[in-house]
Amino acid sequence: MIIADILAVILVLWILMYLLDANRGNDLVQWVHDAANWLAGWSHDLFTFDAAWARVVAGYGLAAVVYLAIGHFVANQLRR
Repeated sequence: MIIADILAVILVLWILMYLLDANRGNDLVQWVHDAANWLAGWSHDLFTFDAAWARVVAGYGLAAVVYLAIGHFVANQLRR
């Protein structure tokens, strides 16, 4: 469950950095962006909203929700 939470935090952190227009030249911002791209590779451009911010929120947000749902489900099954 902790692993799923960490993955979701990375994705949500990228969404926040994108929305707040973080400096992409910064090493931390670049690392979070690269990690989020890798984690959300399957949902990155799944939606085709006109606004770029909506594509980022929907694509990366969906990946975060899926990781949380699957991670918590697996953890609950293992806990039983």
